[in-house]
Amino acid sequence: MIDKTIAAKWDRRIRRATELTSCYPFAAEGLRFYVNVATFQKGFYGRIKESLADSPKISADRPLRDELDLFLLLPHFPKFLSVIENVAPAPLGDAAASLLQAGPAVWQEAIENFWHGNLELAAAADETEQSQAAHSHEVVSAGRILAWIFLQPYAEYLADHREVATLDGTPSSCPLCGGKPVVAVLRSEGDGAKKSLICMLCAHEWTFRRIYCPACGEEREPQMAFYSGPEIAHVRVDVCDTCHTYLKSIDLTKTGLAIPVVDELATTPLDLWAREHGYEKLQINLLGT
Repeated sequence: MIDKTIAAKWDRRIRRATELTSCYPFAAEGLRFYVNVATFQKGFYGRIKESLADSPKISADRPLRDELDLFLLLPHFPKFLSVIENVAPAPLGDAAASLLQAGPAVWQEAIENFWHGNLELAAAADETEQSQAAHSHEVVSAGRILAWIFLQPYAEYLADHREVATLDGTPSSCPLCGGKPVVAVLRSEGDGAKKSLICMLCAHEWTFRRIYCPACGEEREPQMAFYSGPEIAHVRVDVCDTCHTYLKSIDLTKTGLAIPVVDELATTPLDLWAREHGYEKLQINLLGT
């Protein structure tokens, strides 16, 4: 039986994604895919918790990615691939089917390579490139994306069950696992808003400077800007004109019910705008945008 607190965390994400399918019809397909992914991740997180219930908390001095329990993870990988094969858009679904046929040795390699690697994930520029990649050498890259999605709940569990560490400064990458931020969050603080970043892998959230580029370290205010539209007023694109990188921020002072990782997925028009204006996303989301 899954813990009620765990269920509530994942259920909030699933419920928000379901709500946004009607608010943002242009993102409905991707959000429905996310609902299926999050449903699997919810159950997987619960099984990880049951298996590791008697384990002590990870020391704050120990890097999160020093942990990797393949005996726990590998038996769940084929079910995950079957889910993705059935619900993902064609390129990723085809890659899941190919990986499913490859067998345990290849599964282990995909998981280990991603977990112990640099966590770099790149987006294809357009549908033509995506199609070509999915049917040629891109099987390896797709395997990295699949490993990332699969390992997210495991990494999140490790982050949730780690001793609290004192944060030194405001790092641009996750202080627990080294992952890039997938989205920023703005929350009320005094007369303004406090900014934080959320990790693409373990979902850890850490405080960050308002005027600072997490990609290149630019802090000159004229080089930093943000853009938003009236239709999606609570989400903005934070851009850096030095390195031409962008990251979306979810403003909870405008929409308190937003779930940052979900609302980031739903606002694809902002990604299109940013790329049309020459900006590259700091970290793609699980939809590849």
